[in-house]
Amino acid sequence: MTKMNRRDFLKAAGTVGATAMATTLSGCALNEPNIMTPARQGKSVMGLVSEKLEVVRVGFIGVGQRGYGHVKRMSQLEGTRIMAICDTHDEVLNRAVNYLTEQGLEKPSMYSGTELAYQDMLARDDIDIVIISTPWKWHAPMAIDTMNSNKHAFVEVPLALTVEQMWDIVNTAERTQRHCMMMENVNYGRDELMVLNMVRQGVFGELLHGEAAYIHELRWQMKEVDHKTGSWRTDWHSKRNGNLYPTHGLGPVSQYMNINRGDRFDYLTSMSSPALGRAAYAKQEFDPQHQRNQANYIAGDMNTTMIKTVLGRSIMVQHDTTTPRPYSRHNLIQGTNGVFAGFPNRIALEKDSEKSFHEWDYDMQSWYKKYDHPLWLQMGSEAQRNGGHGGMDFLMFWRMIYCLRHGEPLDQDVYDGAAWSVISPLSAHSVANRSAVVDIPDFTRGAWQFAKPLAVVGT
Repeated sequence: MTKMNRRDFLKAAGTVGATAMATTLSGCALNEPNIMTPARQGKSVMGLVSEKLEVVRVGFIGVGQRGYGHVKRMSQLEGTRIMAICDTHDEVLNRAVNYLTEQGLEKPSMYSGTELAYQDMLARDDIDIVIISTPWKWHAPMAIDTMNSNKHAFVEVPLALTVEQMWDIVNTAERTQRHCMMMENVNYGRDELMVLNMVRQGVFGELLHGEAAYIHELRWQMKEVDHKTGSWRTDWHSKRNGNLYPTHGLGPVSQYMNINRGDRFDYLTSMSSPALGRAAYAKQEFDPQHQRNQANYIAGDMNTTMIKTVLGRSIMVQHDTTTPRPYSRHNLIQGTNGVFAGFPNRIALEKDSEKSFHEWDYDMQSWYKKYDHPLWLQMGSEAQRNGGHGGMDFLMFWRMIYCLRHGEPLDQDVYDGAAWSVISPLSAHSVANRSAVVDIPDFTRGAWQFAKPLAVVGT
C-alpha cells in the first residue's frame, strides 16, 4: 500500500461515510421502503480474492464488550500483528492495550478523543484489515471509510441499518475491490457447520423450508445506561418496530439454502406482537422519572417475518429480546427427506435413520461422528480452548486470517451481510403497512445465478 496523505484520505472517505452517517441520524432508518437498484460503480466482488498477506496487520475500532474479546482471540492467531486500537472510552481502550502488553506483545498505537478519531487510524498505511465492533449506527460509515482507505473491513452484525446504507457499502466494496465481511459468528458453530455438511451431502433431500431466530431475553441491558451495549441498543426498541437483529439465525439457514449462490431472497412479509415487556420492566426496575420510563417502546416483543426465495422456499425469522423464555435461534432446516431442528438439537429422517421420522432423535453423537464439518474436526478443540460462544468466535477469526494469508475467498461476503441485515429495515416497513409484501433487493445484481455454493472446505 502506498502512503496516503491524511487530508486526501479524509476528503475521500468522508464523502460516502458522512452521507451514510447522516442517513442514520436523520431518522431514515425507520420504516424505509425499498429503493431502486443503483448502477454498479465497479465490478462484482463475488468470490473476491485479494493479494496474499504473509502477516495480517490489524486495526480495531471499538474494544468494549465485544471488541475486547476479538482483541484477545486475534492476538492468539499465527500470522497476525495488532497495529492500532481506537475507542472513544479510554477505560476500555487501556484495558485492551494492557492485555496485549501483558501477553508480551508489542504495544499498539492508541486512538481516542473524538468520535472521528478512527479516521486518523485509517490514514495509516501499515494496516491491512480493520475489525469494527461499535454501536450499530457507526457500522456503515466506518466500513465505508475503511474500504476507501484501501483496507479490508470486518464488521460486527448488522452490516448496516438502512437499504441505502447497504447499497453504499456494496458499491464501495465493488469500487475499491476490498473485502467487507459482516462477522456472523454463528455460521462457525459446531452444529451449524455439521448441518451445512449434511445439507451438502443431501441428507435432508431437496430443501423446502427454514426457521431462524434470535430469541434472547435482554431486558437486563436496560440497566446499562451510560456505557456498554444496553446504553445504545435499548434505544432501538423506541425507534423501529420490526426484526431488530435478524442475522444470527438467518446466516446459517441462508448458507444451507445457497442464498446468493444459486438462490436469493425474493420478498418478505412481517408482523409484530404488542410492545409491552420493555415498558413493564422499566416500571418495575426504575424510578418513575428515569429515562427508561420516559421512552415510548414501539418494537413488538415478538416479531415474525416470512421470507420467500426465488426458488420458492420459505424461511421464518423471529426476534424477541424481551419476553421471559429460553434462548433459541431455531436453526431448523426442512427437506423432502426430513428435518434438523436446534434448541434442543434433534433430527427426524424418512430414510437413512434408525428411528422413524415420527419421533425425534435427540442423540447427536452418532451424527457428529458421521457429519462433523472438516473445519471443526481440524480446529474444534483449539476453538473450544480459546472460547467465544463455544469456540465459534475463535474459529471465525482463524478462518478469516487463513483466507487472507492464502489468497482465498472469504466464507461470507458483502452481499451476504447486506442480504441478511436488510431484513431489519424491510420488516419494519412491512409491519408499518399492515404486513405488506416488500421486495428484497438483489445486492448481487444477478451474480447469484452463477455463483458457486459455499464449499465444505477441507474435503
